[in-house]
Amino acid sequence: MSESSEPSSPRVEWWCELQCPDCRDSLADLRALRAEGVEIVPRHFPLSKHKHAFAAAQAVEEAFVQGHGWAFVEAVLDRVGELDRRGEKLLLEVAEKLGMDAEELDTALIDGRHILVVDADQAEGQAIGVKGTPSYVVAGKVLDGSKDQSGLRERIEELLGSRGRKG
Repeated sequence: MSESSEPSSPRVEWWCELQCPDCRDSLADLRALRAEGVEIVPRHFPLSKHKHAFAAAQAVEEAFVQGHGWAFVEAVLDRVGELDRRGEKLLLEVAEKLGMDAEELDTALIDGRHILVVDADQAEGQAIGVKGTPSYVVAGKVLDGSKDQSGLRERIEELLGSRGRKG
């Protein structure tokens, strides 16, 4: 899902789901890290307690295909409570407002073209110890932000610095 081609740029995997209020709360830290040149790679970890999280993860994949990935992620997270009530209708509305091909997004949700990516992410997350969202993988370490996010950005920056970050 990332557009970065520079192999030496610092990288953080952000394990998230778009129906998670804590993931919404992590956006400020993600914006700051991205502004510092850190590549944030969204990974899917839809939680079973959120009935629209799996569809939203598929929609994110389609948004990245259409070139609107981060804008879509942020727009849906800004309306996380509404996603709970409106589900796929909200995903399509956000896509339309961003200038995406909403019909193609709808088709992608129907034909399931992104299911394997979401399933693979979720299986990998479980295998490496992701328990909730948001979680981060930085320099091989899993950081759980699902209970408390205080100090996480500083810990991420510390771990990136310990890898000999180039700037």
